[in-house]
Amino acid sequence: MNKLIKSLPALALVLAATFAFAFSSPKAAAPEYGLDGSTWVNVENLQIGENYLCNESEQVCTRTAPSSSAPMVKEGTFEFIGE
Repeated sequence: MNKLIKSLPALALVLAATFAFAFSSPKAAAPEYGLDGSTWVNVENLQIGENYLCNESEQVCTRTAPSSSAPMVKEGTFEFIGE
């Protein structure tokens, strides 16, 4: 009985760690869109540098939605290379 009482703090710690992993979910990636001329491009699954560039400038490269009033994600000038 004494041995069981001494191991309770360790058991509580293991149980807390288990619940922390079991009930936390990863955050979904926020969508990103870049304006290529007059077409909005969803760059969520594209690689920067390979499929598109955000050239240095003080403009908006990508936004959270396909709208000019959506919040900025990355700064720069959007240049779509292709898929």
